[in-house]
Amino acid sequence: LYSDDSQVRDRMRLAIGPRPAADLQVEFVEASDYAECVRLVDDYEIDLMVLDGEATPGGGIGIARQIKDDRVDAPPTCVVIARAADRWLAAYAQVDGTLLHPLDPVTTGQTVAGLLRSHAAA
Repeated sequence: LYSDDSQVRDRMRLAIGPRPAADLQVEFVEASDYAECVRLVDDYEIDLMVLDGEATPGGGIGIARQIKDDRVDAPPTCVVIARAADRWLAAYAQVDGTLLHPLDPVTTGQTVAGLLRSHAAA
């Protein structure tokens, strides 16, 4: 989970939950800035990055694009955005999924489960 705001990370973690689907259990690692986010991708086997598109100074869309550009084995990315109109920007950044603030736990769980399953099948 990436956001510069710990409350946003808490909301993302709660919306995803420890079991986004009956067959999936997740463990979270958190980053509050760009450097920490990159370090986590370097140091851990990350199955999915959930990024705050509204984070500052480095937004989740920019981080997603940078990681996709820098790595052939980049994990799938899901960006939480505030405006549905920002989906085009997320698509340009090669984001694999988007969610809208405020997070709906059902939609969030379904999206995260789908991305985790598709990554596992690849």
